[in-house]
Amino acid sequence: MSTGPNRLLDDLAKLMTDAAGAAQGVRREVETAFRAQAERLLNNMDVVQREEFDAVSDMARKAREENLKLAARIKALEAKLGVADAPSAADKPAKPASGRTAKK
Repeated sequence: MSTGPNRLLDDLAKLMTDAAGAAQGVRREVETAFRAQAERLLNNMDVVQREEFDAVSDMARKAREENLKLAARIKALEAKLGVADAPSAADKPAKPASGRTAKK
């Protein structure tokens, strides 16, 4: 067993090591509490998660591509049938939900 100044330094080193460990534990708890609070806040704000946003974006991109393919196919069929520039549903402006025309 050591005595004197070495014992004092050993005890001081042990105390500092324990304090550093306790500080890390407190830091982890604060981070966990902050993340939980931030997650609750985002859930209350109805913010969409990145994965869901990316999935919906991919679906929208694929739908646009499919619409372009179908529009080209319709034009080809109309040309084959000899339909002269018949306005398609895509070419017509959308009507407002109220049934009134939009004011300019």
